[in-house]
Amino acid sequence: MSPNEKTLVWRCLPFDALHARTLYRLLQLRTEVFVMEQACAFQDMDGADPACFHLLGEAADGALLAYARLVPSGLKFPEVSIGRVISAQAARGTGIGHLLMREAVRAAHGVWGAQPIRIGAQARLQAFYHQHGFEPASDIYLEDGIDHIEMLRAG
Repeated sequence: MSPNEKTLVWRCLPFDALHARTLYRLLQLRTEVFVMEQACAFQDMDGADPACFHLLGEAADGALLAYARLVPSGLKFPEVSIGRVISAQAARGTGIGHLLMREAVRAAHGVWGAQPIRIGAQARLQAFYHQHGFEPASDIYLEDGIDHIEMLRAG
């Protein structure tokens, strides 16, 4: 069954509320996608996780299918940010990325109130993020060997 809004369970947790097994699963997913699939050697554990909220999209059996990191203002950007946006390979093509972004914006506004959100998006995904209200806010720049662009969503 494809994941959808009825089959996914969303949890948004501060770092200190993450169970060790949950933390392991989210770090494992981040490594699978950002390091292994994208062949990108970078420092994923950048010291920001303890200050962030972690949005988990889980199947009924507990499998982690989607994840995003919600970053407070002033840590990565002057604005609140959403980063480390990923879906498990098995769930791709089901619309889970759109579900994740809708939930991430909702969760960020729930935690910090309605306000602008800035992201550092992979440049190839501009159209995807544009569908969620994000507009280009910088020139394209190279980060960890991948073209990125800052995008801003009005509050």
